[in-house]
Amino acid sequence: MLFNSVPFLIFFPIVVVIYFILPDKIKNIYLLIASYFFYMCWNAKYGLLIAFSTIVTYAVGLLIEKAEKKRKKQLVLILGIIVNISILFFFKYFEWFIDNINQITGGNFQLPFSIVLPVGISFYTFQALGYVIDVYRGNVKAEKNIVTYALFVSFFPQLVAGPIERSGHLLEQLKKNKKFNPENVVIGLRIMLLGYIEKVVIADNISIVVDTVYDNLSNYSGSVILVTSVLFAIQIYCDFGGYSHIAIGAARVLNVKLMDNFRQPYFSVRIKDFWNRWHISLSSWLRDYVYISLGGNRCSKLRKHFNIMVTFLVSGLWHGASWHYVLWGGINGLYQIIGDYTRVGINRIEKIMKISKENIVWRLAQICVTFVLVIFAWIMFRSNSLTDAAYAYSKIFTDFNIMSVFDLSGWKPKDYSKAQGILAIVGVVILLVVDVLKEKGKKLQILIENMRIVPRWIIYYAGVLLIIVAEFQVYGKSAAAFIYFQF
Repeated sequence: MLFNSVPFLIFFPIVVVIYFILPDKIKNIYLLIASYFFYMCWNAKYGLLIAFSTIVTYAVGLLIEKAEKKRKKQLVLILGIIVNISILFFFKYFEWFIDNINQITGGNFQLPFSIVLPVGISFYTFQALGYVIDVYRGNVKAEKNIVTYALFVSFFPQLVAGPIERSGHLLEQLKKNKKFNPENVVIGLRIMLLGYIEKVVIADNISIVVDTVYDNLSNYSGSVILVTSVLFAIQIYCDFGGYSHIAIGAARVLNVKLMDNFRQPYFSVRIKDFWNRWHISLSSWLRDYVYISLGGNRCSKLRKHFNIMVTFLVSGLWHGASWHYVLWGGINGLYQIIGDYTRVGINRIEKIMKISKENIVWRLAQICVTFVLVIFAWIMFRSNSLTDAAYAYSKIFTDFNIMSVFDLSGWKPKDYSKAQGILAIVGVVILLVVDVLKEKGKKLQILIENMRIVPRWIIYYAGVLLIIVAEFQVYGKSAAAFIYFQF
């Protein structure tokens, strides 16, 4: 069930209304059933898989807390991690592993069955593993109530694509705040409206152009590929940011505050800053449970850089069973390491030339450099394979032909209407205004609340109208899935 589908627009209001009517004692049971129904709409049998992962990590948490000796706690933790990673490996990486073995050995082994990747398995696996590690570290108490814990793992707004929540943040909220709160409903719906504009108005209209070019790279010049890569940067931000906003908004309606997943990432002044703003729930998860576990920066510089690279390679592998994802992670790890060395030189330049860090020109220059580096890495991420990525880079450097960008008839999809292009541009302008306000520390929520009722409702109606018009452009077609559903 996609957030941008008619079934969800029916499902969500029904869930909310019944939730607030029910007695507090059974609300979590009801929400758990609703969450499993939501998940099993994709593939009912995989409900058993998430239930198994839930039971295992629930038991592991209890056993860790019960164990008196550290050795036993470690043993239980390792066992829990192995079980969950093994499940993730089988469903997400086993076929890729077999293919690589065949390529290395020249063999032709084929599995007698096909493996379908369960939606959201990477997200809920990491969320459950974060919980057992937190229990082991003593950051949280093991949850005794199986219903509350199962809801923590399967809470439907963030189940299939995050944010990857921490047990200390989400579990406690699921035990309280069950009364109807009209303020939270209004706030949640506003956030959802922004999410739908990002997804339906911007991302879906841009994706048509991006898919056309990246699926036929040989037909286009390097300049077109580069411009398309910039469009992809906007698409993936709006697609995943849109999902995150819809998830955060839907949860807020139910009185649950999920963590922010994005914080104006394309306003970052360096790559490290970018990863503090992009997919924050995953970046912070990898920092806390992989990077710090490896030793973090409490070691030699060489070991620190090794830890950074391993963490980013894991990030790449988490995104998909393909070498181009792994290499994308490696590129970002390399950026971080190089940034560690260049930071000293940049600080020295700022000091010698007496450049303030808040100097607008200097800041814009750093933002532009960071954005270019991010785009270069996104090419690897968006390409369909390592071969395609190499071809895309090659075309950019050997067959640029800037004039081909202006010949829209040569690279615009045949069924792409002018209205779709205008909608995407309008949506991007809206998002840019919103992000600039946020970057300046302006709280959009407060700005809207302080408006007079007429302009406030004009904004609401205009947003809804944009979404409706965008939906009419693709009427009769199935709703476009979110990019991160494949991870």
